[in-house]
Amino acid sequence: MKEFLKNHLVLASVFLAEATGVALGVVMMLARYASFGYGTVMEAIMGCLIAAVLLGMFFIYPAILTVIEIAGLVMGIKSARMLRLGKIFDLIVFVLGTVYTLLYASLSDICFGADWMEQLYNRQVHTPIFTEALPTVIALAVVALTGYAILTYVPIDRLAPLVIVCSMAAMYLGIVECVLWMVQVLTDAGYLLLCLAPFNFILIAAKTIRNKILEWNVKEEAAAEEAAVNEGVTGEGTKRGWIAWCNRTLMRSKRWCIAAFLFMLPLLGILICILVLFGQEPDAVIRAWTESSDWNLSLRAAPQNIYYDEHYLCTVAAGGHKKVVKPLRLGVRHGHQVIVNRQLCVANAFEQILEERTPRLHRHVRHFYDTYGFPVARAIHSPYVADGIYILMKPLEWFFLAVLYFCDAKPENRIAVQYMGNGEEMRQRTQA
Repeated sequence: MKEFLKNHLVLASVFLAEATGVALGVVMMLARYASFGYGTVMEAIMGCLIAAVLLGMFFIYPAILTVIEIAGLVMGIKSARMLRLGKIFDLIVFVLGTVYTLLYASLSDICFGADWMEQLYNRQVHTPIFTEALPTVIALAVVALTGYAILTYVPIDRLAPLVIVCSMAAMYLGIVECVLWMVQVLTDAGYLLLCLAPFNFILIAAKTIRNKILEWNVKEEAAAEEAAVNEGVTGEGTKRGWIAWCNRTLMRSKRWCIAAFLFMLPLLGILICILVLFGQEPDAVIRAWTESSDWNLSLRAAPQNIYYDEHYLCTVAAGGHKKVVKPLRLGVRHGHQVIVNRQLCVANAFEQILEERTPRLHRHVRHFYDTYGFPVARAIHSPYVADGIYILMKPLEWFFLAVLYFCDAKPENRIAVQYMGNGEEMRQRTQA
């Protein structure tokens, strides 16, 4: 096992995450289902194992990667093999961190692309980054990744101190951006997962800078020993100009961190000037975070959210694009307003027919709908998803409509009065 861990550390980390997830799943299953029959226990085991695998991959493995990055920062370079493994884990963190953050965000109530002035519904919150300034944020991230790539993949013998410092300055910009993101979104503990990837990116940046300084020191010590043996000179003192002066000044790596901080501001200025040529505002770096609502750095007050029922088709009627779902009017459901379209009215009229003619079948249909409809409704965070569900429901809508026309003398009256009052009033209006 020790040899396996030593030679296949990446695979071992995945195995550890999944094994931990399975162990937790088994413990939860035994604690909850030990008193049930054999069949129920077998079903519970399968369900818990599937959930445990997902738990291991999407929650435990990110935590293991974080521990590995912290260990890499603390321990530093011990060997060429550790340096190579560190690069592999960095790549995994960059890829999975981005994918998982997008996945976590898509399952939350954040409406990316919806700026502070847009009307939202229920628990939805606006985008934490002003969409017009998003290109500036992306450009800063690309510059930071470029600095990381230079420091990580270009050999130290081919890097001048000035290039190293500029790359470190680029990574500083990425660190600042990660910190701003974490400060922005930490309005609630539910958004903590959105901070895990930026936190790991900061660890990677700090580890990369530390390793490069240590690597440069080793190189300089070797060069000094060689110079002492050969009693030679490097000739650096004959070079003139401010760039040569900067290069000579930065030959001592202990000055790099301060120098990178000083270089960060000119680098940011150059980047802003380039972005202005492409249509970005000069203050987009600040407006990206302040021109928002619902977040820690926000300076705007958004319109109050409109409440609509999280009934499955109510969500579709209210959440889709108007040209697709075709909302008709406001209605009343359970004492509060809902947005109504014809599909919703037809489905509710059909349910009313079921309740009147076949109450037992209606109870089963209602139970199935409540079991699966509400979770689906809570997962609808995009107008395009609502549009797609509306289109998929069209055949059922036509079936409901056919049943209504076969079973009701005045089907259009029944459809028209849906969500216009309490049930008794609706039945009276249907007969009118």
